[in-house]
Amino acid sequence: MVLNMQGKRGVVMGVANDRSIAWGIAKALHEAGADLAFTYQGEQLKKRVEPLCASIGCDFLVEADVTDDAKMDEAFAEVKERFGTIDFLVHAIAYSDKAEISGRFSDTTRGNFLNSLNISCYSFIDASRRAAELMPDGGSIVTLTYMGSRSVIPFYNVMGVAKAALEAATRYLANDLGPQKIRVNAISPGPMKTLAGAAVGGARRTFKHAETNSPLRANATLAAVGGTAVWLCSDGGACTTGEIVHVDGGYHVLGMPRPEEMPSAND
Repeated sequence: MVLNMQGKRGVVMGVANDRSIAWGIAKALHEAGADLAFTYQGEQLKKRVEPLCASIGCDFLVEADVTDDAKMDEAFAEVKERFGTIDFLVHAIAYSDKAEISGRFSDTTRGNFLNSLNISCYSFIDASRRAAELMPDGGSIVTLTYMGSRSVIPFYNVMGVAKAALEAATRYLANDLGPQKIRVNAISPGPMKTLAGAAVGGARRTFKHAETNSPLRANATLAAVGGTAVWLCSDGGACTTGEIVHVDGGYHVLGMPRPEEMPSAND
């Protein structure tokens, strides 16, 4: 099946630089023929996103602060004015105070907990509701999660709880929006060398461990995640909704490392 996105338009939220997962997805959607709008938050991120957009011939950048209802109103009004309707939304936004994901989960502060859940989960619910209003003929909504949502990952802490909430939100949104022919799914890549991934303690060791032990002996790539997103956003994913799609070389199926990677009884 050729995944053709010609004639489809959508919004990508969360591009930070050329190594971000959102950019890998955006490139894949562009190469499949989609027209894109990019959101950014603040002038610093705008300076990073502008040249990336220009590299694929896109000039549609919209400021969107997911913590500000008025700014979100303005952002989606701008999308509606330019596109009229959209066919997909890609949500790749998450945040937590780096200082609080390096210690013990039990030391999470109330403020960081609420902020992490607000930006990493509620923003998805809010953006999905707004996007659905621009999808009269149905469409696709995709977000990004990580296996720290269901298993304890060192140094992931409150982000694991936020991703668990995000995955639950994916299922509830899929049920809510299904009658409108809108599909809602999450992609769960394994460890990746991104700006966000680098903020997690022990990132290099985690990356190497997953690569060495996954069934495919490989970590996810931007191209692999991008291809999965194109499938979910295209007509090829017409009957897939409420899913957490793993793109991690199969690492999520393992219960333990390979025997040769485990410490010996004498260690």
